[in-house]
Amino acid sequence: MEQVFEYGAILSFTENIFKEMGCSETDAATAAKALLSADLRGIDSHGVARLSGYVRLWEAKRANTKPHIRVIHETPSTAVVDGDSGLGLVVAPFAMQIAIDKAKNVGTGWVSVQHSNHFGIAGYHAMKALEHDMIGIAMTNASALVAPTFSIERLLGTNPICVAIPAGEEPAFVADLATTTAANGKLEILQRKNSTAPTGWIQDKYGKPATNPHELKSGGALLPLGGDREHGSHKGYALAAVVDIFSAVLSGANYGPWVPPFPAYVPMPENMPGKGIGHFFGAMRIDAFREALDFKKNMDQWIRRFRSAKTVEGEERVLIPGDPEREMEKERMINGIPLLQAVADDLKNLGEKFGVELISHV
Repeated sequence: MEQVFEYGAILSFTENIFKEMGCSETDAATAAKALLSADLRGIDSHGVARLSGYVRLWEAKRANTKPHIRVIHETPSTAVVDGDSGLGLVVAPFAMQIAIDKAKNVGTGWVSVQHSNHFGIAGYHAMKALEHDMIGIAMTNASALVAPTFSIERLLGTNPICVAIPAGEEPAFVADLATTTAANGKLEILQRKNSTAPTGWIQDKYGKPATNPHELKSGGALLPLGGDREHGSHKGYALAAVVDIFSAVLSGANYGPWVPPFPAYVPMPENMPGKGIGHFFGAMRIDAFREALDFKKNMDQWIRRFRSAKTVEGEERVLIPGDPEREMEKERMINGIPLLQAVADDLKNLGEKFGVELISHV
């Protein structure tokens, strides 16, 4: 069962919840827009369904709603940002803007972040570069729920990567993906629906294939992209490791099994080597490489050629990364955002707790 809500109503509600947590009006607006971008783009696992999780982090004093976000090291093209334990939904846009500003000045900008929290979907941050005729890159590490190939230990997060590339007449190319076969949020959705997980998403505590979406609570683990060695899980493992190193080893954040968990009730790891969660952002000005108009013409040609590829039987067309999310955003802006009843009930409880009403639904 679902309820459908207007985007503006959920956005206003979310903003008000963040303000009740102590965020400034500016930070509350920034955080709400970043969080709701996931729901708009159909990535329901990372959107408003996680709002109560951010509240619990704040209540546990693990998220600072009045952070002093600052640059602690920089060169003309690089910077390290300390997020002061702020909401990643606020810290990440701050850091991405620095990357964009540096790219404006010297062609490219690269920013690693320490001392942050969960930042929503990577796509929202990478796509900020598109507004400036730039390629945007965003990635983050996350708490250890993933077993490297051949392991039964959980040592890596779902560690997403997004690359956003502008085109001319065609919509932008936006590849936004977890480095696991499925993100943990997908399991949470299956749990709410009382459904099973496809084979290749998770393993049990002995390393055997599993389909119970609650398996992680019993010592199981998510699997790297590919699922198993025969299907290339060593490649997913390698990609996740790159994200972890760029986001955290490079910035001074926590990495591997020491990354702070998103659920506030999960104990913090012992002997943590860094500060908070880490992110990594990049912005590349097109004309730092070639004339932007020519690049965009070639991107249009690239996109059109792939769209016109011959399809396998039963499929209408070949998709370009970003197509499903863009189409979903258009549809949901008009017709509203569907929320599972469990999520709608959770928001209602949050509203009652803070005295904020979710007043409008389609």
